[in-house]
Amino acid sequence: MTMPLEIMCVLLAALFSIPIARAASPQPAGKMVDLGGHKLHLYCTGYGAPTVVVETGLGDFSFDWVLVQGPVSQFTRICTYDRAGYAWSDPGPKPRTFAQINLELHDALQKLGERGPFVLVGHSYGGPVVRNFAAIYPSDVGALVLVDSAVEGMRVGIGGKQTIQLGVNIKPREIPAPRETLTDSDKPQAPPAGRTQPPNELEPLYKRLPPAQQKLHLWAQSLPGVEDAENSQREWSEQYFSLWLADPQRTSLGKLPLIVLTRANGGYEDADVPAAQLEQERKDGQSKLAHLSANSRQILVPSGHNMNLEDPGAVSDAIHQAVEALRQGRPLANQ
Repeated sequence: MTMPLEIMCVLLAALFSIPIARAASPQPAGKMVDLGGHKLHLYCTGYGAPTVVVETGLGDFSFDWVLVQGPVSQFTRICTYDRAGYAWSDPGPKPRTFAQINLELHDALQKLGERGPFVLVGHSYGGPVVRNFAAIYPSDVGALVLVDSAVEGMRVGIGGKQTIQLGVNIKPREIPAPRETLTDSDKPQAPPAGRTQPPNELEPLYKRLPPAQQKLHLWAQSLPGVEDAENSQREWSEQYFSLWLADPQRTSLGKLPLIVLTRANGGYEDADVPAAQLEQERKDGQSKLAHLSANSRQILVPSGHNMNLEDPGAVSDAIHQAVEALRQGRPLANQ
């Protein structure tokens, strides 16, 4: 029996539509900046100076900061971006050291014509990344805002009730010089067999995002390049933490305006060390960050770790304080 032409066309259309839909990526919100073999996605909105630049935490993307970017763009210019291997950004050179990440962001901002000195905002893993940026490119940095930032010596969970301290008992390795050129060794590694697949549903935290950004987060977290980039980021961050523990002056900020946003309560349970010890170590680490500059302010926020989603108003206000400190040339204590 011959299949009617109309039915055949419908079946063929359905068949070919499936892979096309899966392969299609949403259009980038911002601009793709060619760094000479790989492209980085930056999304800049608003007008005025100084320009705010956001370095996100692990597993977060440019659009996860929409609840902060909107308000901040009302009083100055702000750029969010996706690190290499994240969302629309191509995989970049490896290893993914702080210096490598810094170089790519620095070059991308220059190519876009964005001029410093910038107010750098670093959340979680992004905190030490912007501290390193300030050490490498001091003339490009006017102020820092650290949002529940990671810090050397911080104790983090590694599964079950086991914890490690960042940078402690690390075998020293030479940190390679950053580069923009790609080699065959930079190609993302294939995920191991039996790898746990990214979830098909959002974590409740990300449901605070508008519907469009929720869809983007689901899409971005499913991309294969993210895991490869993050594995390299975690591995090499430990080398920096070890160096900073040995020499705390490496990332001293002098009198640079610095705002440290710290969650009011760690919310810990007992692990291989008591919850009370975890909480005290957390507070000590955040205080240590505030003492990196003689012109700093620490603000306790009644929020969880992801303040950009849980209390975006507090983050926007802190950025506004840093912007005004830079504009007026006054110490934060006078703001």
